Amino acid sequence: MWQGLMICTALTAGRVGLARLPALADSGVSPLVVALLLGIVVGNTPVTRWFHRTAPGLKFATSRLLRTGIVLFGLSLTLQQVAALGPRVLLLDALVITAVLVTGYFVGTRLLGMDRETTLLTSAGSAICGAAAVLATESTIRSRPAATSMAVATVVLFGSLAMLVYPLLYPLLGMEEGLYGVYIGATVHEVAQVVAAGEAVGPDALANAVIVKLVRVMLLVPFLLIVGQWWMRQQAGASADGARGGLVIPWFAFGFMAMVVFNSLVSLPAPLHDGLVLAGQLSLTMAMAALGYETRLERLRSLGLRPFILALTLFTLLLVGGGLASLLLMG
Repeated sequence: MWQGLMICTALTAGRVGLARLPALADSGVSPLVVALLLGIVVGNTPVTRWFHRTAPGLKFATSRLLRTGIVLFGLSLTLQQVAALGPRVLLLDALVITAVLVTGYFVGTRLLGMDRETTLLTSAGSAICGAAAVLATESTIRSRPAATSMAVATVVLFGSLAMLVYPLLYPLLGMEEGLYGVYIGATVHEVAQVVAAGEAVGPDALANAVIVKLVRVMLLVPFLLIVGQWWMRQQAGASADGARGGLVIPWFAFGFMAMVVFNSLVSLPAPLHDGLVLAGQLSLTMAMAALGYETRLERLRSLGLRPFILALTLFTLLLVGGGLASLLLMG
């Protein structure tokens, strides 16, 4: 196991080093994305020939460390933040997530002929919280590393585009700053991208954007519970004998919710709280590095342009449909 964990640790350390570069530090790119790309680069070089027993360590990173990171991610959210903007925010986020997931799955599998794994992961990343949602969904359905990497790549591309487009659209749409922040939080992919776009608009936009985005993150839990059971039925229907598998319960999702409740009721000392949040970030980073290391470029090439077409479709839906929904429900 030590070889795989050593590789994940080295890639994580490399990500930390790259994050200190001014251009990257100011770009708003998620550390998870940097770790994934670094893992892909290293995993597709001859260095892989030097290590022959990496599988146990990589599996530990993409299962145990991944789940641990998602659980600790709950310390970034409180129930007080969720209640601050009222029940309509919850309705808005639920509507956006449902519309993107349903549209994405239909367009990906029916119109573009994509495999179900890549379609579901791309739709989840666009609908909920970017790379973190892709990782959590991957952990629930146990998808291929190539599908996960492609989903993350598309989410990153259009999430980064959103950081540029939303501030440019603000003076053209005539929305009040706080409402525009709600729009950003309900439709932009990654938390870091929401912060970057909201900050570029103004302080009121930033405050609302972060809260609305964190509510979207919280909705990851019911999504995982639903998709786990749905995926099990799909797999049973596709099997030759139609046998049903065991009940899919993403227990780490309950851990995430427990951390949200704990963070709402208990005030930990700042150093301890920050240390736990950092531990969660490092766990997710190591998991993403492991997924990147296991990804081979020829498998990504075999997926073609269809995942990017799907991600563009979902980006357009978020940009247009999310704006209309924000106006109707929160305007």
